[in-house]
Amino acid sequence: MTEQLTIAMPKGRIFQEAAELLRKAGYRLPPEFDDSRKLIIDVEEENFRFILSKPMDVATYVEHGVADLGIAGKDVLLEEERDVYEVLDLKISGCYLAVAGLPGTKMNDVAPKVATKYPNVAAAYFREQGEQVEIIKLNGSIELAPLIGLSDRIVDIVSTGRTLKENGLVEYETITAITSRLIVNPVSYRIKDERISEIVNALSKVI
Repeated sequence: MTEQLTIAMPKGRIFQEAAELLRKAGYRLPPEFDDSRKLIIDVEEENFRFILSKPMDVATYVEHGVADLGIAGKDVLLEEERDVYEVLDLKISGCYLAVAGLPGTKMNDVAPKVATKYPNVAAAYFREQGEQVEIIKLNGSIELAPLIGLSDRIVDIVSTGRTLKENGLVEYETITAITSRLIVNPVSYRIKDERISEIVNALSKVI
């Protein structure tokens, strides 16, 4: 019997694309897998256990060893800086991190403010540009910040750009491209190396 692997995956779009990728790689995931509302799903045919969580929590589960593997966006890995191995770019859920704001506006010279879900990434980016800014951490509706005068700019994920346009905002700079990555707990990588290598190789062939 192969040893069980626990895989943490985010709900939503990444989950759907990752499930499709696993099927292409030859893994038997039942049809109801995609529609389940459970937070823990066992797939006995493959001896997998899936933990479904918020995107920001995946790397935490993998770092602490409650999951052997995880699928996480590069944005989360850059922001969280967790002690995990990034072993494969799955090339799914492509988007990018960008700086945006109201059109034709300059950054405040005295105390420029930037609102974002990604305070560490944003701070590092503006530091590299030689700009001192005040970072305001928000958890949702980042686009609102410039509209109500809370910030001069925002740093956020952009997929199609539609949300920015609908709120009258424009992109000023692209920070980095984002895709989903396969990450591994360092201890699991040593103990379950054969099974993990098998999955990495199977996925590599279909990417």
